[in-house]
Amino acid sequence: MGGNQTSVTEFLLVGFSLSPRMQVLLFGLFSVFYAFTLLGNGVILGLISLDSRLHTPMYFFLSHLATVDIAYACNTVPQMLVSLLSPAQPISFAGCMTQTFLFLIFAVTECLLLMVMSYDRYVAICLPLQYSTIMSWIVCVSLVVTSWTLGILLAVVHMVLLLPLPFCGPQKVNHFFCEILAVLKLACADTHLNEAVIVVAGGLGLVGPVSTIVVSYGHILRAVLKIQSAEGRWKAFSTCSSHLCVVGLFYGTAIIMYVGPQHGDPQEQKKYLLLFHSLFNPMLNPLIYSLRNREVNAALRRRLEKGRPS
Repeated sequence: MGGNQTSVTEFLLVGFSLSPRMQVLLFGLFSVFYAFTLLGNGVILGLISLDSRLHTPMYFFLSHLATVDIAYACNTVPQMLVSLLSPAQPISFAGCMTQTFLFLIFAVTECLLLMVMSYDRYVAICLPLQYSTIMSWIVCVSLVVTSWTLGILLAVVHMVLLLPLPFCGPQKVNHFFCEILAVLKLACADTHLNEAVIVVAGGLGLVGPVSTIVVSYGHILRAVLKIQSAEGRWKAFSTCSSHLCVVGLFYGTAIIMYVGPQHGDPQEQKKYLLLFHSLFNPMLNPLIYSLRNREVNAALRRRLEKGRPS
């Protein structure tokens, strides 16, 4: 038994059960989406770093969200694209564990960053005169560092519980990347503790940030309704609309994936929902911010005009 446990040096990613023609089609389509993800978030990062008018707390947080989105996509999408062309593609044990670790970091960090951004909007709208004092650069950096640190620490906890487990076969991971629950199913030992920690951490990771966001926007809505002019109300709420769309996309798919009712094959459903989470969310986020945010649009126009020959 001990020899079998140490013999597993790689896993096979099953990916999606599709016809060869559909796999090639999706490879081309997802490659384009992946390129747009990198381009869109790269543009957001470039604009924020180059345009001094975007050197504010809101865009500081947005730059980290864009960084997480790029990292999120880079961690999972290339392996998925390889799997579409070469089904049951092997991945080394170390590579699989690294992918799981990074995915957990980015997922938790994005949860916390979205919560921090909702608090920033709450202070901006409900306490505008105290905004510069409350959201000082020291506070902003501390919030971002805390988000990344908690993401790393939580991922370390999961990996400390995962790495000692013996893997003696089968080697097939029923996913398009090394998602932690799919990997746990291959362990040749009791994984109840791992699963309990995942449920508790996932529950807290959803309930805590979602509750904070709901409370923040409850206060924001009440403050906006007190504004007398319709134009003033629209201007105040428009600063939050982009963030609300991103929050809806991120937490909506997460809640459906882990809390929503299960129909048919739940494992296949989670694969497609995680595909949306890993590929479409990071691609749509910069699009939402560029289409619904006047300051980002204005910064993009200024950069394009500056680069245009006179």
